[in-house]
Amino acid sequence: MTLQRSAVAIRHVAFEDLGILAPLLDERGYHVSYLDAGVDPMSTCVVSADLLIVLGGPIGAYECDRYPHLRHLTDALAARLHVRRPTLGVCLGAQLMATALGAQVEPAATGSEIGFAAVELTPQGESSCLSGLRDTPVLHWHGDQFAIPEGAARLASTPRIPNQAFSIGPNILGLQFHLEMNHEYLERWLIGHAHELATHGTDIAQLRMDAARVGPQLADRARQVFANWIDHLTPAEILISPVAEQERI
Repeated sequence: MTLQRSAVAIRHVAFEDLGILAPLLDERGYHVSYLDAGVDPMSTCVVSADLLIVLGGPIGAYECDRYPHLRHLTDALAARLHVRRPTLGVCLGAQLMATALGAQVEPAATGSEIGFAAVELTPQGESSCLSGLRDTPVLHWHGDQFAIPEGAARLASTPRIPNQAFSIGPNILGLQFHLEMNHEYLERWLIGHAHELATHGTDIAQLRMDAARVGPQLADRARQVFANWIDHLTPAEILISPVAEQERI
């Protein structure tokens, strides 16, 4: 009997969930479970799960003094990323991955980036799972930015935030933007982030119109991106850790 693979999603706020990723994982035989950050302990499954997805949230990856769970999560991520176990980070999740890999995360000097806009793919991005995003507006919802970790490839940029995505090999993918968000549930985001939207003077009506206009095509492209990434993951059991590789050489 084939063992079912495990996918653990770390969620910071209830409405920022797996979105369109959930059915893709189910179709591919993953058993999905959530851990609620700051509530559930960052148990050994964070390191050992076949696939880990760290979702977004309205706090900074550098705010460990205010939110102690971030330190535990970053430590668990560092252990996992060291052996290149399949890991996806979205927004805050990508920032935590960057932190765990030794890269700087800080507030963006250009301020928050909220709304639908295309990303420009780098040459590495053009040959990556993100290639289907050419000329497709994606959802940006962030005020922080990450530096590209050492040894990672920069995949995408925007004029305001030059580092929008990075990867390390086939198994590690960090996205600053929200491909996972189902545009049909945008209203949950508008309600949940009402204070942030008001603070930045974001045009909510425009967000709704843009979601209706580009959402269906974006959902199709996002599914292709995630399917392409998931289907090319390297099985964890054949991974060689950097330490083991050095010893082998």
